[in-house]
Amino acid sequence: MKGIVLAGGHGTRLAPLTDAVSKQLLPVYDKPVIHYPLATLLLAGIRDVVIISTPRDLPLIRNLLGSGEQLGIRITYREQVRPEGIGQAFLIAEDDIEGSPVCLILGDNFFYGHELSNMLQKSAKLQRGANVYAYQVADPERYGVLEIDPQGRAICIEEKPNRPKSNWAVTGLYFYDETVVSVAKSIRPSTRGELEITDINRHYIDKGELTVTRLGRGFAWLDTGTFDSLLDASLFVKTIEVRQGTKISCIEEIAFRQGFIDERQLLALAEKYRNSRYGQYLGSLISSELS
Repeated sequence: MKGIVLAGGHGTRLAPLTDAVSKQLLPVYDKPVIHYPLATLLLAGIRDVVIISTPRDLPLIRNLLGSGEQLGIRITYREQVRPEGIGQAFLIAEDDIEGSPVCLILGDNFFYGHELSNMLQKSAKLQRGANVYAYQVADPERYGVLEIDPQGRAICIEEKPNRPKSNWAVTGLYFYDETVVSVAKSIRPSTRGELEITDINRHYIDKGELTVTRLGRGFAWLDTGTFDSLLDASLFVKTIEVRQGTKISCIEEIAFRQGFIDERQLLALAEKYRNSRYGQYLGSLISSELS
Protein backbone atom coordinates (compact mmCIF):
# COMPACT_ATOMS: atom_id res chain seq x y z
CA MET A 1 0.00 0.00 0.00
CA LYS A 2 1.09 3.55 -0.76
CA GLY A 3 0.42 6.68 1.27
CA ILE A 4 -0.57 10.26 0.59
CA VAL A 5 -0.20 13.20 2.95
CA LEU A 6 -2.42 16.00 1.69
CA ALA A 7 -0.68 19.07 3.07
CA GLY A 8 -2.12 21.73 0.78
CA GLY A 9 -4.15 24.83 1.45
CA HIS A 10 -2.95 28.25 2.48
CA GLY A 11 -3.48 27.99 6.22
CA THR A 12 -5.57 31.18 6.30
CA ARG A 13 -7.17 30.21 9.62
CA LEU A 14 -3.69 30.36 11.15
CA ALA A 15 -2.69 33.74 9.72
CA PRO A 16 -0.51 35.68 10.40
CA LEU A 17 1.52 32.64 11.54
CA THR A 18 1.27 31.24 8.03
CA ASP A 19 2.05 34.43 6.13
CA ALA A 20 5.68 33.31 5.77
CA VAL A 21 5.76 29.74 7.14
CA SER A 22 3.85 26.69 5.97
CA LYS A 23 1.27 25.50 8.50
CA GLN A 24 2.80 22.04 8.06
CA LEU A 25 6.05 23.35 9.57
CA LEU A 26 4.53 25.00 12.62
CA PRO A 27 5.46 23.24 15.86
CA VAL A 28 3.29 20.82 17.79
CA TYR A 29 5.40 20.86 20.93
CA ASP A 30 8.73 19.39 19.74
CA LYS A 31 8.00 18.39 16.13
CA PRO A 32 6.66 20.02 12.96
CA VAL A 33 3.00 19.41 12.18
CA ILE A 34 3.77 17.22 9.17
CA HIS A 35 5.69 14.70 11.28
CA TYR A 36 2.43 13.57 12.87
CA PRO A 37 0.50 12.39 9.76
CA LEU A 38 3.73 10.96 8.33
CA ALA A 39 4.20 9.00 11.57
CA THR A 40 0.71 7.53 11.14
CA LEU A 41 1.64 6.19 7.71
CA LEU A 42 4.88 4.73 9.07
CA LEU A 43 2.97 3.02 11.90
CA ALA A 44 0.81 1.40 9.21
CA GLY A 45 3.98 -0.01 7.63
CA ILE A 46 3.74 2.22 4.56
CA ARG A 47 7.11 3.09 3.03
CA ASP A 48 6.13 4.76 -0.26
CA VAL A 49 4.66 8.21 0.43
CA VAL A 50 3.47 11.10 -1.72
CA ILE A 51 3.35 14.52 -0.09
CA ILE A 52 1.09 17.07 -1.78
CA SER A 53 1.39 20.75 -0.97
CA THR A 54 1.38 24.23 -2.48
CA PRO A 55 4.10 25.52 -4.82
CA ARG A 56 5.25 27.89 -2.05
CA ASP A 57 5.38 25.31 0.73
CA LEU A 58 6.56 22.20 -1.09
CA PRO A 59 10.27 23.22 -1.23
CA LEU A 60 10.22 23.90 2.52
CA ILE A 61 8.74 20.49 3.26
CA ARG A 62 11.21 18.83 0.89
CA ASN A 63 14.05 20.58 2.68
CA LEU A 64 12.79 19.13 5.97
CA LEU A 65 12.15 15.53 4.90
CA GLY A 66 14.27 15.02 1.79
CA SER A 67 13.92 11.82 -0.16
CA GLY A 68 12.96 9.83 2.94
CA GLU A 69 16.08 7.69 2.57
CA GLN A 70 17.20 8.56 6.10
CA LEU A 71 13.99 6.90 7.36
CA GLY A 72 14.21 3.92 5.05
CA ILE A 73 11.26 5.13 2.99
CA ARG A 74 10.61 6.87 -0.32
CA ILE A 75 8.99 10.31 -0.45
CA THR A 76 7.68 11.86 -3.67
CA TYR A 77 6.50 15.47 -3.83
CA ARG A 78 3.61 16.82 -5.92
CA GLU A 79 2.22 20.34 -6.26
CA GLN A 80 -1.38 21.30 -5.63
CA VAL A 81 -1.60 24.57 -7.52
CA ARG A 82 -5.22 25.21 -6.48
CA PRO A 83 -7.05 23.45 -3.63
CA GLU A 84 -10.03 21.75 -5.29
CA GLY A 85 -11.12 19.24 -2.68
CA ILE A 86 -9.64 16.29 -0.84
CA GLY A 87 -10.56 13.99 -3.73
CA GLN A 88 -8.18 15.96 -5.95
CA ALA A 89 -5.28 14.30 -4.13
CA PHE A 90 -5.87 11.05 -6.04
CA LEU A 91 -5.71 12.83 -9.39
CA ILE A 92 -2.54 14.71 -8.48
CA ALA A 93 -0.85 11.50 -7.28
CA GLU A 94 -2.29 9.30 -10.02
CA ASP A 95 1.05 8.38 -11.60
CA ASP A 96 2.48 7.50 -8.18
CA ILE A 97 -0.35 5.31 -6.86
CA GLU A 98 -2.01 3.85 -9.96
CA GLY A 99 -2.51 0.11 -9.51
CA SER A 100 -1.99 0.13 -5.75
CA PRO A 101 -4.23 0.50 -2.70
CA VAL A 102 -3.64 3.80 -0.96
CA CYS A 103 -3.96 5.45 2.44
CA LEU A 104 -4.75 9.16 2.47
CA ILE A 105 -4.22 11.27 5.59
CA LEU A 106 -4.83 14.97 5.94
CA GLY A 107 -1.73 16.95 6.79
CA ASP A 108 -3.15 18.54 9.94
CA ASN A 109 -4.49 15.32 11.52
CA PHE A 110 -2.81 13.02 13.98
CA PHE A 111 -3.84 10.01 16.00
CA TYR A 112 -2.74 8.50 19.28
CA GLY A 113 -3.76 5.43 21.25
CA HIS A 114 -2.89 1.95 22.49
CA GLU A 115 -2.73 -0.68 19.72
CA LEU A 116 -3.09 2.03 17.06
CA SER A 117 -0.23 0.55 15.03
CA ASN A 118 -1.91 -2.86 14.92
CA MET A 119 -5.16 -1.30 13.72
CA LEU A 120 -3.38 0.69 11.04
CA GLN A 121 -1.42 -2.31 9.80
CA LYS A 122 -4.64 -4.31 9.54
CA SER A 123 -6.22 -1.52 7.49
CA ALA A 124 -3.12 -1.36 5.28
CA LYS A 125 -3.81 -4.94 4.15
CA LEU A 126 -7.01 -3.77 2.44
CA GLN A 127 -7.33 -5.06 -1.10
CA ARG A 128 -10.97 -4.34 -1.92
CA GLY A 129 -13.31 -1.55 -0.96
CA ALA A 130 -12.54 1.21 1.49
CA ASN A 131 -12.00 1.69 5.20
CA VAL A 132 -12.41 4.97 7.09
CA TYR A 133 -11.65 5.84 10.70
CA ALA A 134 -14.39 7.32 12.86
CA TYR A 135 -14.29 9.10 16.20
CA GLN A 136 -17.06 9.95 18.66
CA VAL A 137 -17.64 13.70 19.00
CA ALA A 138 -19.95 15.82 21.12
CA ASP A 139 -20.89 18.10 18.19
CA PRO A 140 -21.40 15.81 15.15
CA GLU A 141 -23.24 18.53 13.23
CA ARG A 142 -19.81 20.04 12.49
CA TYR A 143 -18.52 16.92 10.71
CA GLY A 144 -19.21 14.26 8.15
CA VAL A 145 -21.29 11.77 10.15
CA LEU A 146 -21.59 8.02 9.65
CA GLU A 147 -24.47 5.64 10.27
CA ILE A 148 -22.92 2.22 10.89
CA ASP A 149 -24.52 -1.26 10.86
CA PRO A 150 -23.71 -3.98 13.45
CA GLN A 151 -21.11 -5.50 11.09
CA GLY A 152 -19.12 -2.26 10.98
CA ARG A 153 -20.18 -1.26 7.48
CA ALA A 154 -21.28 2.28 6.70
CA ILE A 155 -24.95 2.62 5.80
CA CYS A 156 -24.81 6.30 4.96
CA ILE A 157 -22.70 9.39 5.38
CA GLU A 158 -24.02 12.92 5.82
CA GLU A 159 -22.00 16.12 5.68
CA LYS A 160 -22.68 18.46 8.63
CA PRO A 161 -26.26 17.24 9.17
CA ASN A 162 -28.81 19.25 11.15
CA ARG A 163 -30.04 16.03 12.73
CA PRO A 164 -27.10 13.63 12.97
CA LYS A 165 -27.93 9.92 12.93
CA SER A 166 -24.94 9.18 15.17
CA ASN A 167 -22.05 10.93 16.87
CA TRP A 168 -19.42 9.07 14.82
CA ALA A 169 -17.47 11.64 12.80
CA VAL A 170 -15.30 10.75 9.83
CA THR A 171 -11.66 11.58 10.56
CA GLY A 172 -8.99 12.61 8.07
CA LEU A 173 -7.68 9.06 7.59
CA TYR A 174 -8.88 6.92 4.69
CA PHE A 175 -7.85 3.59 3.12
CA TYR A 176 -8.91 2.72 -0.44
CA ASP A 177 -8.42 -0.04 -2.94
CA GLU A 178 -6.71 0.44 -6.30
CA THR A 179 -9.90 1.69 -8.00
CA VAL A 180 -9.99 4.96 -6.06
CA VAL A 181 -8.34 6.96 -8.85
CA SER A 182 -11.05 5.97 -11.32
CA VAL A 183 -13.69 6.68 -8.67
CA ALA A 184 -12.24 10.18 -8.13
CA LYS A 185 -12.34 10.75 -11.88
CA SER A 186 -16.00 9.72 -12.04
CA ILE A 187 -17.40 12.16 -9.47
CA ARG A 188 -18.51 15.67 -10.30
CA PRO A 189 -17.30 18.76 -8.45
CA SER A 190 -19.65 19.98 -5.75
CA THR A 191 -21.41 23.34 -5.76
CA ARG A 192 -18.28 24.83 -4.20
CA GLY A 193 -16.21 23.47 -7.09
CA GLU A 194 -14.44 20.71 -5.16
CA LEU A 195 -14.03 16.95 -5.52
CA GLU A 196 -15.53 15.92 -2.20
CA ILE A 197 -14.13 12.97 -0.28
CA THR A 198 -17.69 12.36 0.94
CA ASP A 199 -18.78 11.61 -2.64
CA ILE A 200 -15.94 9.10 -3.01
CA ASN A 201 -16.99 7.45 0.23
CA ARG A 202 -20.62 7.33 -0.93
CA HIS A 203 -19.50 5.41 -4.02
CA TYR A 204 -18.09 2.68 -1.79
CA ILE A 205 -21.16 2.78 0.47
CA ASP A 206 -23.42 2.21 -2.53
CA LYS A 207 -21.38 -0.90 -3.35
CA GLY A 208 -21.55 -2.09 0.27
CA GLU A 209 -17.76 -1.85 0.48
CA LEU A 210 -17.09 0.92 3.02
CA THR A 211 -16.07 -0.43 6.42
CA VAL A 212 -15.49 1.67 9.50
CA THR A 213 -12.77 1.43 12.13
CA ARG A 214 -14.10 3.07 15.27
CA LEU A 215 -11.67 4.79 17.60
CA GLY A 216 -13.21 4.48 21.03
CA ARG A 217 -12.11 5.52 24.50
CA GLY A 218 -8.37 5.58 24.92
CA PHE A 219 -7.75 7.10 21.50
CA ALA A 220 -7.14 10.70 20.57
CA TRP A 221 -7.83 12.35 17.23
CA LEU A 222 -6.49 15.88 16.99
CA ASP A 223 -6.01 18.44 14.28
CA THR A 224 -3.92 21.58 14.09
CA GLY A 225 -6.00 23.78 11.80
CA THR A 226 -6.82 26.61 14.24
CA PHE A 227 -4.98 28.54 16.94
CA ASP A 228 -6.84 26.69 19.69
CA SER A 229 -6.45 23.22 18.19
CA LEU A 230 -2.74 23.83 17.51
CA LEU A 231 -2.23 24.79 21.15
CA ASP A 232 -4.40 21.91 22.41
CA ALA A 233 -2.39 19.41 20.36
CA SER A 234 0.90 20.81 21.69
CA LEU A 235 -0.27 20.61 25.29
CA PHE A 236 -1.53 17.05 24.75
CA VAL A 237 1.81 15.92 23.34
CA LYS A 238 3.80 17.75 26.01
CA THR A 239 1.77 16.23 28.86
CA ILE A 240 2.27 12.66 27.71
CA GLU A 241 5.89 13.02 26.65
CA VAL A 242 6.98 14.71 29.86
CA ARG A 243 5.04 12.29 32.09
CA GLN A 244 6.11 9.09 30.32
CA GLY A 245 9.53 10.02 29.01
CA THR A 246 8.59 8.75 25.55
CA LYS A 247 7.72 10.59 22.35
CA ILE A 248 4.56 10.71 20.27
CA SER A 249 4.89 10.40 16.49
CA CYS A 250 8.69 10.37 16.50
CA ILE A 251 9.28 9.36 12.88
CA GLU A 252 12.90 8.30 13.48
CA GLU A 253 11.92 6.01 16.35
CA ILE A 254 9.04 4.51 14.37
CA ALA A 255 11.30 3.86 11.39
CA PHE A 256 13.78 2.14 13.71
CA ARG A 257 11.20 -0.01 15.49
CA GLN A 258 9.56 -0.93 12.19
CA GLY A 259 12.90 -2.19 10.90
CA PHE A 260 13.12 0.44 8.16
CA ILE A 261 16.50 1.62 9.49
CA ASP A 262 19.16 0.01 11.68
CA GLU A 263 21.05 1.24 14.77
CA ARG A 264 23.80 2.84 12.70
CA GLN A 265 21.28 4.91 10.76
CA LEU A 266 19.43 5.89 13.92
CA LEU A 267 22.71 6.95 15.51
CA ALA A 268 23.39 9.23 12.53
CA LEU A 269 19.97 10.86 13.01
CA ALA A 270 20.64 11.26 16.74
CA GLU A 271 23.96 12.93 15.95
CA LYS A 272 22.22 15.39 13.64
CA TYR A 273 20.17 16.65 16.59
CA ARG A 274 22.80 16.09 19.27
CA ASN A 275 22.38 19.56 20.80
CA SER A 276 18.68 19.11 21.48
CA ARG A 277 16.69 16.88 23.80
CA TYR A 278 15.18 15.34 20.69
CA GLY A 279 18.56 14.03 19.55
CA GLN A 280 19.38 12.87 23.07
CA TYR A 281 16.13 10.90 23.10
CA LEU A 282 17.05 9.20 19.81
CA GLY A 283 20.44 8.32 21.25
CA SER A 284 18.79 6.84 24.34
CA LEU A 285 16.82 4.43 22.13
CA ILE A 286 20.05 2.83 21.01
CA SER A 287 21.31 2.58 24.59
CA SER A 288 18.08 0.90 25.71
CA GLU A 289 18.27 -1.61 22.86
CA LEU A 290 21.80 -2.57 23.87
CA SER A 291 21.04 -2.87 27.60
